Amino acid sequence: MTLAYAWPVPTTLANMIAESGIDPHDAEWLHQLVGDWQVVADLAFADLVLWLPTQDGSFVVAAHSRPSTAATVHYEDIVGQRPTEVRRQLMRQTMSDRGIHVRADPVQRGADAVREVVLPVVHEGNVIAVITREVSLPMSRVPSRLEISYIEIADVLSGMISRGEFPQQGAPTGSRRGAPRVGDGLVRLDSDGRVVYASPNALSNFHRLGVIGELKGQVLAEVVTELIEDHTTVEETMAVVVMGRAAWRTEVESRGVTLTLRAVPLTDRGERRGALLLCRDVSEVRRRERELITKDATIREIHHRVKNNLQTVSALLRLQARRSDIPEARAALKEAERRVATIALVHETLSQNIDEVVDFDEVFGRVLRLAGDVASPDSSVRTVVDGTFGAVGAEAATSLAVVLTELVANAVEHGLAGRSGTVTVDARRTGARLEVRVRDDGAGIEEGRVLAGLGTQIVNTLVTGELRGSISWTRVPEGGTEVVLRALLGEARQVG
Repeated sequence: MTLAYAWPVPTTLANMIAESGIDPHDAEWLHQLVGDWQVVADLAFADLVLWLPTQDGSFVVAAHSRPSTAATVHYEDIVGQRPTEVRRQLMRQTMSDRGIHVRADPVQRGADAVREVVLPVVHEGNVIAVITREVSLPMSRVPSRLEISYIEIADVLSGMISRGEFPQQGAPTGSRRGAPRVGDGLVRLDSDGRVVYASPNALSNFHRLGVIGELKGQVLAEVVTELIEDHTTVEETMAVVVMGRAAWRTEVESRGVTLTLRAVPLTDRGERRGALLLCRDVSEVRRRERELITKDATIREIHHRVKNNLQTVSALLRLQARRSDIPEARAALKEAERRVATIALVHETLSQNIDEVVDFDEVFGRVLRLAGDVASPDSSVRTVVDGTFGAVGAEAATSLAVVLTELVANAVEHGLAGRSGTVTVDARRTGARLEVRVRDDGAGIEEGRVLAGLGTQIVNTLVTGELRGSISWTRVPEGGTEVVLRALLGEARQVG
């Protein structure tokens, strides 16, 4: 008996917005809000829940953000849930009067009492959704200076959401490495760029940067300017960020310490009231990035030098072949030259890539030209390539290139034996497994013939050893020889 499963449509924000019929311009605003509202949740020590209006006059949860600075109110997934009647009426009132409302009675969730603040989401003068800010009421204790400062800023940002001033255009909401969060360090500036409050983590960050003494009361831009060394490259955005005048990001470096800074201007009906500055010490992150860049450059330089050395060896073999009077020696030297040139070709490709992988389809086109050099000047050999090799790791690329060069050259030199014909290469890649068929339309291999030449020995050794595969030669009934190569390449990252 076959069981059929009906998988539900994922409850993503995009799907929820599409079902609600919200205008695309407003939908983009909601996406930006959800992309940047984590900072509000962390400052408020609260869960943020986005409610979209439905056609039946109710609401539905479209997104939910848990704070990283406090315990969550909702341990379960609440996306798709509907509100109670009391909450629905308060939301309708919020959308009607555009005010921020605090629910009169705390909501009991298990053993915790939860306070709810309902605020409208405004875009271009229209209320398009509602947010509830839900926080567990603390036990009777005096809140710390940090908590008071955080909640004050959260209230300011909530007011900006209700007036359509947050999120801010151009704000860096992407997940770049080193992006600061509230817990990494927070500085509040007034409208003149003077420090009103700095969290303990922010003070530690700036002390490592070289700030001596208290930050509060100082103009942050002046403090940072004094720390910047003459030879240090300064980003153009730094001035407006440390003054809190634009919702941008920048980095400040001094004495080997790097701080990443993100500014969130605080406004009231378009008038600037100060700024929130998030900061994080990313010195170790940048150090590791520089090490990786140096290692990548070193590896590429090594491949480049190996390529140059191999090309020199190839040129010496070519010169020696020209000076040889013995046909067998000349042929052997030319074969050795071709093999060395093939290996140099792979190293040349690796020297141009950051990853230790090559796009083997591109490499194989050049491999064919090397293998075709053995064709007689009086013959016309056509090559046909079907399928794809995909991305191949550096360890397997060299062996695979040498093997295919040998197979194609053998098909041209011995299969066609100086006559005109066609060599077909069919490549099929499935994950780590590769199957290649090299076929010619020549006379075909003789029945019972044992292949024991140097080229065959090289191919067998590389296939069974480096490529962890198998290879076989068969005579095609309608004429010609087909070689089937099966290899296990290992999973390689895709190129580019």
